[in-house]
Amino acid sequence: MTHKYTYTEKKDTRSGFGAGLHALGKQNPNVVALCADLTGSLKMDAFLKDFPERFIQVGIAEANMIGIAAGLTIGGKIPFTGTFANFSTGRVYDQIRQSVAYSGKNVKICASHAGLTLGEDGATHQILEDIGLMKMLPGMVVINPCDYNQTQAATLAIADYIGPVYLRFGRPAVPNFTPAGKLFEIGKAIVLNEGSDVSIFATGHLVWKAIEACEELQAKGISAEIINIHTIKPIDEKAILQSVRKTKCAVTAEEHQQNGGLGDSIAQIISGHFPAPLEMVAIKDSFGESGTPDQLMTKYGLDTINIVEAALKVISRKN
Repeated sequence: MTHKYTYTEKKDTRSGFGAGLHALGKQNPNVVALCADLTGSLKMDAFLKDFPERFIQVGIAEANMIGIAAGLTIGGKIPFTGTFANFSTGRVYDQIRQSVAYSGKNVKICASHAGLTLGEDGATHQILEDIGLMKMLPGMVVINPCDYNQTQAATLAIADYIGPVYLRFGRPAVPNFTPAGKLFEIGKAIVLNEGSDVSIFATGHLVWKAIEACEELQAKGISAEIINIHTIKPIDEKAILQSVRKTKCAVTAEEHQQNGGLGDSIAQIISGHFPAPLEMVAIKDSFGESGTPDQLMTKYGLDTINIVEAALKVISRKN
């Protein structure tokens, strides 16, 4: 049976992060925030206003921000760093690897404006490799929530987790459809729709596209199982295999390079435990460009129709 998901509003996921961070400021005196001159863009204004003594404006010095955050953990603080995803990962990879991941520091690397949906700022700012960069670091948790409510819940959850975390979110307003106040469980996939013909594993902004694809496939008589993989590492191997063993084929959908993303992680799992046909909806070894989010998602093959086509193709490949 298909569950009809609806939404009453669109909200940007970065605002979900801002709301979650502000709530943490009230709940936990050890939570501190650091920003690299993008307080408004990261929606950290409310935290700054109410907890100025726990906010550090580092300026355009992202490497320094990561180093300061690592040092703060030694004193028992829980630092949340904030800047664009490109600057949160690619620009400071050495500092994250050496000062955070290698020693297992309790730093929360919070990254906005990820993927193509950054839009008009163009290819230099549209990092499409960040998930791969971060998931390869030993001990790094990688989370990519799908909407405002889930991003807010994830922000709250990672404060309780001891260890380094990469939290990825975005700029555009997207359908806000997950339940408000729902507890976020790191590493626990969410089955949004049970199906029998194809498993569709989606993350981030592509989760809603997968829901839309599910409805189009249902109109064609195809039963699709939709699973929200909000945590890419540690990934829910049990949920993935349970679904693929039932449907015998899978599609992955993500706003990221095909190389190193969610699709790669799921391919490793099913090839090792239950080999089955797999199609990936992702960026095919390309940089982005300037344009509106919708224009770019369509041009680079990350739209609802692309998930539908991938599902039809992978079903045709089943034995």
